[in-house]
Amino acid sequence: MGSVVEELRLVPPGSDKLDIIPLGGLGEFGINAMAWRWGEEMILIDAGMMFPDESLPGVDVVIPDFTFLQQHAAQLKAIILTHPHEDHIGAVPYLLRSVNAPIYGTRFTLAVLDHKLAEHGLLDEADLHPVEPGDRIRIPPFDIEFVRSTHSTIDCLVVAIQTPVGMVVHATDFKLDETPVIGQPLDIDRLRAIGDRGVLAVLADSTNVERPGRTPSERAVIPAFEEIFETSPGRLIFSCFASSIHRIQVILDLAHEYGCRVVVLGRTMVRMVETAIDEGFLDVPPGLLVPVSALGRIPREDVVMLVTGCQGEPMSALARMATGSYKQVAIEPGDTVVLSARIIPGNEKAIARLIDHIYRRGGRVIDESVRPVHVSGHPSQEDLRILLDAIRPRYLVPIHGDYRRLCRHREFALSLGWDPHRVLVAENGQIIELSPHGARVSAERVPVGRILIDEAGYEEVEEVVVRDRRHLAADGFLLPIVTINEVTGELEGVPEIITRGFVSHNGTDELLDEARQVVIDTVAASSQDESTDWAVMKEKIRVALKRFIARRTDRYPLIIPVIIEI
Repeated sequence: MGSVVEELRLVPPGSDKLDIIPLGGLGEFGINAMAWRWGEEMILIDAGMMFPDESLPGVDVVIPDFTFLQQHAAQLKAIILTHPHEDHIGAVPYLLRSVNAPIYGTRFTLAVLDHKLAEHGLLDEADLHPVEPGDRIRIPPFDIEFVRSTHSTIDCLVVAIQTPVGMVVHATDFKLDETPVIGQPLDIDRLRAIGDRGVLAVLADSTNVERPGRTPSERAVIPAFEEIFETSPGRLIFSCFASSIHRIQVILDLAHEYGCRVVVLGRTMVRMVETAIDEGFLDVPPGLLVPVSALGRIPREDVVMLVTGCQGEPMSALARMATGSYKQVAIEPGDTVVLSARIIPGNEKAIARLIDHIYRRGGRVIDESVRPVHVSGHPSQEDLRILLDAIRPRYLVPIHGDYRRLCRHREFALSLGWDPHRVLVAENGQIIELSPHGARVSAERVPVGRILIDEAGYEEVEEVVVRDRRHLAADGFLLPIVTINEVTGELEGVPEIITRGFVSHNGTDELLDEARQVVIDTVAASSQDESTDWAVMKEKIRVALKRFIARRTDRYPLIIPVIIEI
């Protein structure tokens, strides 16, 4: 292969621009999705989701707005999945409802996806293609090579794509772990060989760009775990992300070494462990795993539990154990709970409540603020420098992270001597253009956003519904019930006002009496035509009460007038 410059000269006239379009994951954490378009051909790398924070009441899942892909459904030729984390594959079932394309991913990634597709009734409709590191596929005009990567989960990929304008490397979530617990290290030699042939651009993970040095190996937790096994007198309860298969293998190995038995609790954890065993990634000695019903027959000091709930999720196994609502097992005095995961921003309060519940029941908690029981799965500054030195791209595109981290990634590259024009910072919806004439972030944008999902029915929740829920949570509601004579338009009795979550103080009765008088005055001041038109009267009462209550309380409750005509 010739140099990058020589390749750029071969671009056919009229088709000289590669568009890379982030639909999620740039300017935020989660919902990662990146469209690559050349002319009328397009591929998508990842389709992730994120879990909502407390500002989205009643919402279970947040996914990217796929309007752009729906508008160009005929152009989408493939979906490439880099690894099995929810923020990279969780939105696939929702995308497939409107846009179907062949899906490529490693064996474990597709095995995890299988369960999701089955839950949505889409498994038979999905066109799944397993790939292995080292495999290459051609989806014209893209030649795609899958390079072995390491991360906090297993069977991960860096994707190297030969495009008509040159080689572009998509280095999504990764870490340079030379001693992974499961599998082989990231194939830096292959990336270096790709770099030798010329790389136009690299898209690189920005999650840990503010951290100097190297990200430790997954094995770095072992000394702290060993100490916990040796010094904890009662049951050991480990909670980590269910996809942290390296971490789970460490726990299983130590449990076997110390003569313990392991109980796995929580639907997601059980499913992930079973999948990893079925696919041959977890090594589990015979007899190590036992059902929860066996706990009564095992000495407490020989019990290890592996549970969901490290983020304080209220219905997780750990949260229910901590509140005594799990039927078969609860936190008891002497238990040691190890939270082996980072705190996802927004979950601080939920985790704090969880820890309080554990201590109230006589347990104790060990997290990364106490001992090194967690390591990141993302590259720190020195890891990023090693990647850039190996690939030697002409352009760098920071991906994955809030806007601050994307900019800090740019600042870090400049500190290494990069030309500012060679680092492209973009946000969701902006088009990154690579062409023979250089690279830029276009002024053109595509429609992006987020879709809120209620998983009870896998249905979209409209923003207006969420806004009403926030409104109710903050200020409550008033329900004025007014009886009006449909002929005369006059009041029949004193209006009734029902409130919930509004006010509760010594002046409540006086305030509601005044509110009733506002309703009475509003009806009395209305013409007969107005008072006999219930739609008009509802709005007049709502506006009058809104102004009165705002003036008196500086609160803005939801007001829903009810008019009964007699």
